[in-house]
Amino acid sequence: MLFAGKCVSHRSTAGLGLAGTGLISLGAFGAGATLEHGPTVAWTLFGTPGSGNALATAVLYLGVGLLLAAWVRLGHFVRAGFANARDVTRTVWLWAAPLLFAPPLFSTDLYTYLAQGAVAHAGLDPYTHVPAEIPGAITENAAGHWLSVPSPYGPLFILVVKSVVAVTGDNPLLAAFLTRLVFVTGLALLCLALPVLCRFLGGLPEHALWIGAANPLVLLHLVSGGHNDLLMIGLLASGVALVLVRAPVRGFALVALAVAVKATAAVALPFLVWVWVAHRSGGRPTWGVFLRVATAAVSTVVVAFGLCSAVAGVGLGWISALGGNSVLQPLMSVPTSAGKIAALVIPGTDLVSAFRTAGWFVLAGLITWLWWRSRRGGATAVRGAAAALLGTVLCSAVVLPWYFSWALALGAAARWTASRVAVAAGLSTWLVVNNHPDGKTLLPPWAFAALLVVAIAVGVSVRRGKIPCLPSGGPVSLAVHSVSSSGWECPAMRAKLRDDLKAALKTRDRTAISALRSALAAIDNAEAVPVDQALDATVGNEHVAGAAVGLGAAEASRRDLTDADLRSIVENEVRERTVAAEDYERLGRAEEAARLRAEAAVLQRHL
Repeated sequence: MLFAGKCVSHRSTAGLGLAGTGLISLGAFGAGATLEHGPTVAWTLFGTPGSGNALATAVLYLGVGLLLAAWVRLGHFVRAGFANARDVTRTVWLWAAPLLFAPPLFSTDLYTYLAQGAVAHAGLDPYTHVPAEIPGAITENAAGHWLSVPSPYGPLFILVVKSVVAVTGDNPLLAAFLTRLVFVTGLALLCLALPVLCRFLGGLPEHALWIGAANPLVLLHLVSGGHNDLLMIGLLASGVALVLVRAPVRGFALVALAVAVKATAAVALPFLVWVWVAHRSGGRPTWGVFLRVATAAVSTVVVAFGLCSAVAGVGLGWISALGGNSVLQPLMSVPTSAGKIAALVIPGTDLVSAFRTAGWFVLAGLITWLWWRSRRGGATAVRGAAAALLGTVLCSAVVLPWYFSWALALGAAARWTASRVAVAAGLSTWLVVNNHPDGKTLLPPWAFAALLVVAIAVGVSVRRGKIPCLPSGGPVSLAVHSVSSSGWECPAMRAKLRDDLKAALKTRDRTAISALRSALAAIDNAEAVPVDQALDATVGNEHVAGAAVGLGAAEASRRDLTDADLRSIVENEVRERTVAAEDYERLGRAEEAARLRAEAAVLQRHL
């Protein structure tokens, strides 16, 4: 079984999410971004176009509701310690699988990608020629505006879509399916990279996978929507992980490939230079080391990017095409919204362009400031890169919902407070459904209001809730576990620590062994009666005053620790390691800091 040995409710949660994505996939055939010109089964599944679309939309939104409920419940199991990283990864693929076989949702970008691939396959430069010049079954499905815009994407992306069109010919259905299969390798890379990033950033692998991979924002926009951002963030996260584990050349090469998909990934490159500098300098960086590392990093990126360009048969024309989407004015963009509001205040003026320009200046200053603050390298630099990616989204002239996955790819591996998790869950919910499933029109105002209520409910449910859990093969009664801001209550914390120590000894996991032994020793010390406790002089004999006599006289009394006491002790162990790791990072001792953060992550799983 996929989740053998797990509690019944955990398996039912995975099944609930699968039912949700199954209904979403079914509804997508009638309400999604189906082909305008080509084979379709929408009407045969849901009847006539009008009534069929309404039924399909209802089925789709029912599936979205089930998926959100399952995701919230999965988050509860992660916090309770009932779901590990492997369980969450399996759940991600279980939920993602049906979406690969249905039409895209909430966007028609996948068909635009194929049209750009058709231009390259025809022997034309996709950075100077547009899909409208190549009539055919592939280009006819691209959205109107994008038919007259050159491709703004890098050479690796062009190579992928060009190769797909070469294999599938004029079959848009098969081409869309194969393109999504290639892009979904980014999800696989993300699932592999996040646990590695957690070792340095202090987060729990299962939590990082829940918020960064199982997130409906990722599943419905990146997997179902077929966006190339999925491949970009997978390559980016993997590259950052390699740099952190002291494989900088391969890491920078992977990040260069991410840039070769979408230029946004280049924001992380300057921050990774600090990580490499910290490794090379042994904690004592100098300008000489910095210059040598920067030269090696730039050389690696140029070689990797150049090889991609040579294989794809394109040049650097994509740089001049980066502003192709500037005609869009989505309200999700902070500068664009500010410009529109200012235009309402000052009638007769168009201030959108001015505010967009100001946004780019603000972004440049923000990235520079974050980069200089990240010069200690290590986890500090990666956090700076995640913040810079988030700043890029907030300051950009054009922002679409799935852009927020850029920062999430790195930030998910950090340690999150309960409040931040709740906010992220609510925001992800709001971003999932902000336009019609066909990706062509926005939702009406009343729908945005309803979506806001749902988003708040999801955030509250993530922070607080109760879930019954029946252990597999256990008694019929249900054990109810409550979630609060302080975490899951665990009456068997000591037993679980001991069980994990036994498992760590078998696998010779030195990090886990050290952390768990330290925590158990701290608990034993807390149970001991202080040596200066006053002795009862009325008990004893004529030989030793205050000595205990009778059965059990050789046993020392112990304190009875409550669940809150055990949790407080483990929290203190985590806190001590986190503080010490920060001190080591300030001293440039990245290896010691990484070891302490890894030990803190081991203990954090029990909170």
